[in-house]
Amino acid sequence: MLSNYTHLNMSGSLYSYDPFKGEVITLKNLVLPVITLGLRPLAIIVQLTRNAMLDVLGQDYIRTAKAKGLSNRTIIYRHALKNAMNPVITAIANWFASLLAGSFFVEYIFGYNGLGKATVDALEMSDFPVVMGSILFIAFIFVVISILVDVIYVWIDPRVKLS
Repeated sequence: MLSNYTHLNMSGSLYSYDPFKGEVITLKNLVLPVITLGLRPLAIIVQLTRNAMLDVLGQDYIRTAKAKGLSNRTIIYRHALKNAMNPVITAIANWFASLLAGSFFVEYIFGYNGLGKATVDALEMSDFPVVMGSILFIAFIFVVISILVDVIYVWIDPRVKLS
């Protein structure tokens, strides 16, 4: 009876070893970690995007664009979406912090060898230089993401200026 069911044999590694091909990427090992990390932020960002778009589509300049005879596609992509993206980009930048923190636990639970698992293992062994190095690296990533968010704001909204 068990042969009729397909199993999700997780090895805890992105790669599996095939005797004929060598190392092969095994994407089925990413299904559960991706769902664990991405489902909640995806739902919240989709809801935030929807609410921002509904708010922007009720503005006067959208009615003016419709009165000019622009197509709905042009109105949505050129006018509405750019103006609705500011709160969404802010939410994505903030959610990145929780995704990075959550990835520590997901790596540890699913047995992936990454920065999160190395940091948790270093905490268990009181290896403080490794912990400090990983925290410094993560802080650097947050600084880079903050700079990228500021650049994206300037690119999306011409009213915002870098000074």
